[in-house]
Amino acid sequence: MATDKQKQKIVDAFIAAVAERPWHEVSLAVIAARAEVPLSTLRSAFASRLDIVAAFVERIDTAVLAGLDPDLAEATPKDRLFDLLMRRFDLLTPYKAAVGALREAARRDPSLALCLAGFALRSQRWTLEAAGIESTSPAGRLKAKGLTYVYAKVLKVWLDEDDPAHGRTMAALDKELERGGETLKRAEQACDTARRTLRPFAEFIERSRARRSGRSSSAPSEETPEAA
Repeated sequence: MATDKQKQKIVDAFIAAVAERPWHEVSLAVIAARAEVPLSTLRSAFASRLDIVAAFVERIDTAVLAGLDPDLAEATPKDRLFDLLMRRFDLLTPYKAAVGALREAARRDPSLALCLAGFALRSQRWTLEAAGIESTSPAGRLKAKGLTYVYAKVLKVWLDEDDPAHGRTMAALDKELERGGETLKRAEQACDTARRTLRPFAEFIERSRARRSGRSSSAPSEETPEAA
């Protein structure tokens, strides 16, 4: 059974290998050798490379959430999201080569791309919650998808930027959050209009069901005739 320390070594070894080798060459055996653990220990900790990616993403998520700035409690939702996403980019900076390699590999591997998209969506749900924005309702799930799209667009800018101050990244993030907020507002207005339009029909259907249910319960039941 792998210890927590060994699990962290495996994740670190994986990220280092991804930064140096093509994705198809980062085998489980390579990861185990680099982490200096037996293959059996790696197997007890992770079932696949994607499980290791998930563990790395969870590590970053946890660090982002642990660094919440209490001074932003009174800030606007946009400012809170900006702070959280920039903190994420700061935490990812030491792993920029690996993040870029994973992104490039995903362009040629649809299954990897699908998994990475799922991890990103889950991370942005946590980002919304940390910013005080619920993410579980239909509207919340829409916001999570929108924020994932924003993150993906800004990630490309971040990967291409060499400035440690992240000036271009911050400008792009501010622009995309502003644009995303406007798009979301229009989508919410459209949803509200649709709900108001459909409410009379929904109420009519509910009344019809209630009337049918009432008639069924008041109808006399047929007795089963006794055998001759």
